[in-house]
Amino acid sequence: MELERLRVVFRTALELSDDAVVDGLEYRGIEKWDSLAHMSLVAAVEDEFGVMLDTDEVIDLSSFDRARQILEKHGVVLTD
Repeated sequence: MELERLRVVFRTALELSDDAVVDGLEYRGIEKWDSLAHMSLVAAVEDEFGVMLDTDEVIDLSSFDRARQILEKHGVVLTD
């Protein structure tokens, strides 16, 4: 269910509907994911999973899949 937590973070930070499919989202892939929303998303990911992303990771968080990889690097196990 950890993966669902990440989905909820994406939906909330990007102000998407509760049933929006986010697994394939990429930065600037939708209008709502602009630079300001990106920083909100980063903060939400850090808060939800108790991690601190470094500058390179903030820049590299360019898709849902990449967010998953970054969190796994921080020891967060994301299962469905």
